[in-house]
Amino acid sequence: MIGYLAVIGSAFLVSCASMPFLRALSFRVGAVVHPDARRVHTRPTALLGGAGIVAGVLVGFGVGWATGEFKPVFRTIAPPLGVVLATLTMYGVGQLDDLREVSAPAKTAGSVLAGSILAISGVAILFFRVPFVGLTSLPPDLVPLITVLWVVGMAQAVNLIDGLDGLAAGVVGIGAGAILLFAEHLDNADSVISDDNIGALIAACVVGACLGYLPWNFHPAKIFMGDAGALTLGLLMAASTIAIGGNTDAEQRGQTFFFFAPLFLPLVILGVPIVDTAWALLRRAKGRSGLTIADKGHLHHRLMRLGHGQRRAVLILWAWTALLSAAVLVPVYTGNGLGVVPLAVVALGLLLYTLLAPGWSERRNGVDNAPAVSVTPVEPRAATGPGATGPGAAGRGAAAPRPSHLRPPPPPGGYARSPRR
Repeated sequence: MIGYLAVIGSAFLVSCASMPFLRALSFRVGAVVHPDARRVHTRPTALLGGAGIVAGVLVGFGVGWATGEFKPVFRTIAPPLGVVLATLTMYGVGQLDDLREVSAPAKTAGSVLAGSILAISGVAILFFRVPFVGLTSLPPDLVPLITVLWVVGMAQAVNLIDGLDGLAAGVVGIGAGAILLFAEHLDNADSVISDDNIGALIAACVVGACLGYLPWNFHPAKIFMGDAGALTLGLLMAASTIAIGGNTDAEQRGQTFFFFAPLFLPLVILGVPIVDTAWALLRRAKGRSGLTIADKGHLHHRLMRLGHGQRRAVLILWAWTALLSAAVLVPVYTGNGLGVVPLAVVALGLLLYTLLAPGWSERRNGVDNAPAVSVTPVEPRAATGPGATGPGAAGRGAAAPRPSHLRPPPPPGGYARSPRR
């Protein structure tokens, strides 16, 4: 564990320390995102934060190699080199899109290339383990295809959820931490994965890089990761889960693999971006709009329409990610499925807070949610009759029409109608 702490710490320091320089460089070269109808930020923001995240990951890899704690991982150079090359490829595609607006097919082609590099280097889905079914060995012809699809899907999931300050980095950081703990359990307690497995090291690098980036990206954000950071984080999460779950053919029949097959792990831990991506695809297919056309129907946008501010919406989605991660890790570490029961209670409370917190806040602050009723301007009427003076006397006698030259001019647009008419 000391080695992982060194990797996380070095990735954190490099990522965090690089952000001031990258922020200044962004404004100097014009790599700035300006507010528009699709985005929720209100001021021009630097866009080169992805470079700092990638730098932190690469330095974390270097520290892992230099410390000697991960000698089995680097004994065969192909997997580490493949991960580094795929990371640089995906980063290059994303950074080019941030600066020059690459077309959707071109971005997809770049993602396919990065996934292909992983598959060629040996970080590929060779085995697929299904709960209650068992281990399935994929045909060699399908290995590259399934690996590339996994990489493209995870990259797009992270990219789509990167819509609020701190959201993507926080969700990915929590998920990577959970995957690191899961991999450590498989290595130490169950002895399922071998010491040369690179999955846990990738997750540790991602944790450190995300933690270093978050102080600069939490609302109000000083810098964005852009597609360069989001696509790269998705690639790294895919590589980590592939290495942990798709590279081992261990016939483990214990609870860990029986109920929590490793390739299903990210479907739970990263449930927030995956559900958001699936919903976006269904929504756009139903509306017959392009799958790559951005909209404001994502989970974080819906939370803001409920009345949550940016910070609270992000914290809610972080909490859901942490809760889903705990739902996987608690039974694995305790060996007791009953640990899920208190988590279900917490989930119910979090759901109620998600749906009802805006109303509570408004009532506490004295905000009246009743619909506003327009007030009809009433023209004073002259009154007749003995002793009748002033407009208030009109109800006591027959009203006489007021001479037109004495009537006040109507307000712009005319008088409003009474709600009862």
